Amino acid sequence: MTVEGAELAGWARMLADGTRATVCLALLDGRAWTATELARLAKVSRPTISEHLNLLVDGGLLTEVRQGRHRYVKLAGPDTAELIEGLAALAPRRTEVANSLSAVSRRDAFARARTCYDHLAGKLGVALAEAMTERGLIDWSDGIALTAEGQAWLEDLGIELPVRRGRPAVRSCLDVTERRPHLAGAVGAALCEHAFRNGWVSRIPGGRALKVHDAVQAFGLSSGV
Repeated sequence: MTVEGAELAGWARMLADGTRATVCLALLDGRAWTATELARLAKVSRPTISEHLNLLVDGGLLTEVRQGRHRYVKLAGPDTAELIEGLAALAPRRTEVANSLSAVSRRDAFARARTCYDHLAGKLGVALAEAMTERGLIDWSDGIALTAEGQAWLEDLGIELPVRRGRPAVRSCLDVTERRPHLAGAVGAALCEHAFRNGWVSRIPGGRALKVHDAVQAFGLSSGV
């Protein structure tokens, strides 16, 4: 076994556990969570969740944030979030049986629009990526790239991309419910922030799902949402 092979296998083992996978999926909302909150979500004890969190932090999937006596954890960054979402999208999906009206509403809201770390996902995110493609704002002929028309469109919206080393302007992220790509990278994050700031989307309490207020139309694009 090569060193690279051993390192990859060790990293994969971090996610080969239901509790740790549940933690990583929950943290796709982009927030920092406490160990108590994650223990409650995963239905395990506080000592048990602490062991799992220590492993994930040591392995580089999570990062620790301390505020006074309180300890929070969050995903290490957007690359980690895109990786988790992509793996979840590739996993075989079982048909979920919603046995109440509220369960059906939560499932439909999650599929319609949600955050994936710091960018838009679900039908909304996929529709935005497809509309940008149709308008020639992003180009997929050689990977994925923001076009000159796309840059001008962002400027018209008043969106300035932050200067951040190591993060590409645009990146595709395989959507876990749509099984098609939505837009990540600096542009995806900026569009998500812009939508929140202008009230085009708002958070539904209790998860990553979003309420949509004509978001794609507000961007000046057609929408299938």
